[in-house]
Amino acid sequence: MALTGPFEDGDRVLLIDPKGRRFMVRLQRGGQFHYHDGVLPHDLVIGSEEGTVVHSTLGGDLTCVRPRLPDFVLKMPRGAQVVYPKDLGAILVYADVFPGLSVLEAGTGSGALTMALARAVGERGRVVSYEMREDFHAKATENVEGFFGSVPSWLDLRLGDLREVVQTGERFDRVVLDMPEPWGVLKEAGAALGSGGLVCGFLPTTGQIQQFVLALGEQGFGEVETFEILFRSWHVTERSVRPDHRMVAHTGFITVARLGAGPTDPEGMPLP
Repeated sequence: MALTGPFEDGDRVLLIDPKGRRFMVRLQRGGQFHYHDGVLPHDLVIGSEEGTVVHSTLGGDLTCVRPRLPDFVLKMPRGAQVVYPKDLGAILVYADVFPGLSVLEAGTGSGALTMALARAVGERGRVVSYEMREDFHAKATENVEGFFGSVPSWLDLRLGDLREVVQTGERFDRVVLDMPEPWGVLKEAGAALGSGGLVCGFLPTTGQIQQFVLALGEQGFGEVETFEILFRSWHVTERSVRPDHRMVAHTGFITVARLGAGPTDPEGMPLP
């Protein structure tokens, strides 16, 4: 799978029509893409450079580019609900995920956050992602392979419970939890983190957030911060500049905390 240069057989391509409609297609020699404006033979795209405009059988124009991570996340097949691009960026920044880190994740879901973490830590880093549902695990594996071409060597997709990690003795710099009841694995997450390590949770409701934050304090985490990201695009033309009529508002709450950052009693428990 080529990441740059001309498109090759097996590559993903994002086709954009003059009205901005986007179609993500996996190229295959001899294949065809059917849409409202005719048929596009894949062979017209294979061998072309990014930015090339190709024409369907009915004269429709399609611009060919490689999908960005947010394009892929929003177009890829889903098992579980995906973490939206606006939240992916905030998680990477506020959990301070950078090249070379070792990250533990649960659950993998459809793989959107997993892909973002894997690309952020790079080849010098490591991501271990647990998923308890076999169907989600299979779909995430398929999506990861579709985005990277194959599962990166530094990404370990595991079918199972994050609690199992305590049996391996592995240590991590960050723990990222995208699961309904993350407070249930905080003890094991803390055991896998070094002092000062960060945990990040992504949850959709206030009730879940409250229970998670209280559990963080009980497990020795401090510097707890909870927030949400609202995304509103703008319409910009020569005649006017205005916000779009629709926006991506609440999708979930992000909570970040640091292990061992709060005051503790003689037994190591956090003080109020």
